[in-house]
Amino acid sequence: MSNVEKLDHINQPLHYNQAGIECIDAIEAMTENMSGSIAPHAANVLKYMWRCEYKNGLEDIDKAIWYLGRLRQRWVDTL
Repeated sequence: MSNVEKLDHINQPLHYNQAGIECIDAIEAMTENMSGSIAPHAANVLKYMWRCEYKNGLEDIDKAIWYLGRLRQRWVDTL
């Protein structure tokens, strides 16, 4: 067996690890105290922006914008 670490595309995909920080850890920290009505949308915005340069580029940015729009609408609905 080689000394090179085997990539784990399920538990630690490269596009979800930036500067030694796992995206899931950042999402959990960001959404820990958010209400359930906006947390999923905020999490998806972060997820898609986190990986856009390493996975799907503009498609991920567009997805982040879509989720940001939903987050904004949820926020407005609570006013």
